[in-house]
Amino acid sequence: MTGSRGTAQDGQAQDTIDLQDFLKISGVVDTGGEAKFRVQGGEVRLNGEIETRRRKKLRRGDIVEYGGEKLTVDW
Repeated sequence: MTGSRGTAQDGQAQDTIDLQDFLKISGVVDTGGEAKFRVQGGEVRLNGEIETRRRKKLRRGDIVEYGGEKLTVDW
């Protein structure tokens, strides 16, 4: 999993995960290659908008939609 834990401007910790990794971990795609293909092909929505950047950083509470499924980012 490609995730990072940084510090926000206000000093609170902020967790992120790449969109492609989230799709794999969630089980909506089988491989990283499939995640790349689906995201870059415009098949994935993030918070209601088409997202084509596979390395887009997701945060808790983001909503990812793909293949008829709606997933809330949380860990």
